Amino acid sequence: MRPPRDSLDHCPLAQTASIICDVWTPLIIRDLSKGPKRFSQLQRSVTGISPKTLSTRLKQLEQQGVIQRLAEPASARPRYELTPKGQALVPLIRDMRAYGRTWLLGDPADRHEEGLNQSAAAPAR
Repeated sequence: MRPPRDSLDHCPLAQTASIICDVWTPLIIRDLSKGPKRFSQLQRSVTGISPKTLSTRLKQLEQQGVIQRLAEPASARPRYELTPKGQALVPLIRDMRAYGRTWLLGDPADRHEEGLNQSAAAPAR
């Protein structure tokens, strides 16, 4: 059974998840963390995303205040960049990447070693 929608409106974790849990969003944020990009640059770097999906996701992220669209007078093609709200998500995206490297793509021996290091640092009970 799902919790009532209005209870999720006041949950910081649920609100953050509503932004980053789309499969494409962390990749868009990752790429924009390196600086402003045009639509075509994002489409090339976010492998597998369709133009329609990218366009929709960019509009959603702009509405959420995560990115801003920069219109350039000399060009008909705008660029997109992270806002301060979007920049604040970058460490979370980096942590997600590190988790994936260690726990999803990494060597099982690395996980075992990390587990040993964490248990050695944990206080005795």
